[in-house]
Amino acid sequence: MNPIVRFERVSKVYEMGEVEVHALRGIEFEVHRGEMVAIMGASGSGKSTMLNILGTLDRPTSGHYFLDGEPVEELDEYELASLRNRKIGFVFQSFNLLPRDTALENVELPMVYAAESATARRRRALKALERVGLADRVDHLPNQLSGGQQQRVSIARAIVNEPLMLLADEPTGALDSTTTKQVMELFVELHKKGLTVIVVTHDPGIAEYAERVVRFQDGRILSDERRGAGHPFRAPREHTS
Repeated sequence: MNPIVRFERVSKVYEMGEVEVHALRGIEFEVHRGEMVAIMGASGSGKSTMLNILGTLDRPTSGHYFLDGEPVEELDEYELASLRNRKIGFVFQSFNLLPRDTALENVELPMVYAAESATARRRRALKALERVGLADRVDHLPNQLSGGQQQRVSIARAIVNEPLMLLADEPTGALDSTTTKQVMELFVELHKKGLTVIVVTHDPGIAEYAERVVRFQDGRILSDERRGAGHPFRAPREHTS
């Protein structure tokens, strides 16, 4: 089976005045459909740059990135935006919800960009909110929801277009340990139903939910551990005061 993500000697160099910062150094990397992958590394290791390139928010300085067989570097900005909206769902630490829009309206947003009809948007958004356990919160504004509920809304928004993969950037960084467990179990549930999930995290406890852990250091892949389907993951430990 062909990978949905393939990096061929991908490098990324940022110019900081007269200094060149090598964020990624010749990365070779593949992700196949249905995998759940955790990308780990300290600050400056390259994991955030990796996420930005995976999400087509940034381009490699050299090398090739193929998403579902498409050579990403050959696409213009309009084509990239279309590809991103159709094939990638994003979940961020800060939720990124529109504060004056209801949960339903926030989830409908990707379909507005895709010019879906109002009827189709509502039907699909309601289904996505039901999948994340928020069917009874559709008319609530973000400030009427807990942090965990807000993150579930953002997950519903990320999956409403039935993307090829879900990219999550430190998705539990703003949540307590109990809510973290609930959100990560939701990612696992989506993964078990066939969704490809890539989580960027610095937390080993979060990485325990993944079947594969890729560790970055100094812009290179330090290790790539595959645990196999159905490995016994461990939830993060509850914090005690």
